[in-house]
Amino acid sequence: MSEQHIHVVDTTLRDGSHAVRHSFDREQVAAIAGGLDRCGVEFIELSHGDGLGGSSYTYGFSKVDELELLKAAAEHVKNARLTVLLLPGIGTIERLKEASDCGASAVRVATHITEADVSAQHIAAAKDLGMFVVGFLMLAHMSEPEAIAEEALKMESYGADYVNIADSAGYLLPEGVKLRIEALKRALRIPIGFHAHNNLSLAVANSLAAIDAGAAYIDATLCGLGAGAGNTQLEVLAGVLQRKGCETGLDFYGLMDMARDVMPPIMQRPQVIDTGSLMLGYSGVYSSFLLHVYNAAERFKLEPRDIMMELGRRKMIGGQEDMIVDVSYQLSQNRKH
Repeated sequence: MSEQHIHVVDTTLRDGSHAVRHSFDREQVAAIAGGLDRCGVEFIELSHGDGLGGSSYTYGFSKVDELELLKAAAEHVKNARLTVLLLPGIGTIERLKEASDCGASAVRVATHITEADVSAQHIAAAKDLGMFVVGFLMLAHMSEPEAIAEEALKMESYGADYVNIADSAGYLLPEGVKLRIEALKRALRIPIGFHAHNNLSLAVANSLAAIDAGAAYIDATLCGLGAGAGNTQLEVLAGVLQRKGCETGLDFYGLMDMARDVMPPIMQRPQVIDTGSLMLGYSGVYSSFLLHVYNAAERFKLEPRDIMMELGRRKMIGGQEDMIVDVSYQLSQNRKH
């Protein structure tokens, strides 16, 4: 039996924002954040699905400004670190300062898996604000373990408190997760985290593989709410880790109660592995592309999985959402000839 302590990062109010089309309101945020805090979650991440400043035509507009949601959450979070996501190029240092003023005490600075160098300025600014800072490397399947370790070392040198790798497409198998976490474990002096998506029904299995390889921080969401087929399901993870003998400080029953009572009225659709999300994982496409692909498929009368396969073939990455329309248009024209 393991006695290691696993720090759980809940991202229902950030990654889950994709699944509800960024429609969280103050009352929903208060209920979720307050409940998670009472259930012993250490980090509660809240921002637009694409991070601070993500509310836009390209990524989808928030129903309520994220700063207002942070203020609502801060009123109910007594023990956890209220956390935000920031993607350099979308979020700004000024926006980060505003988030800090609204109660955020931790930030995860996210870049593509090969582009850690663009995080230096933002990590430094966050440290200056006294924040707990995480380096967050996205689309981990697009790079090999040793190359990922080199990028993670950069984030460590910039001052990150830990480095998190994200299987943003839900593409990796457990052995792929294991190899990547082990490479980081050999290279880094700081802890390692892992963020899974469930597009191939492997989120919990991949999270366990990460833990067994040495990860100390694991991301999860209530009911698995998140982009694509969603994330590691928090209430399930809590039970599995309790069975495994890991110390988490989580209230397993309390999280089950939240999943049963709080989440269903908020969710716009069941968090299931349908054809579209399955194809995200199979083709290695960024999970937050799902609803954009559905919209493009309807517009151009295409099969969503055909768009997914083409996006995967082109190795499209986060931040290229606007290209989904271009690719779909090209596919529709090719079909006519």
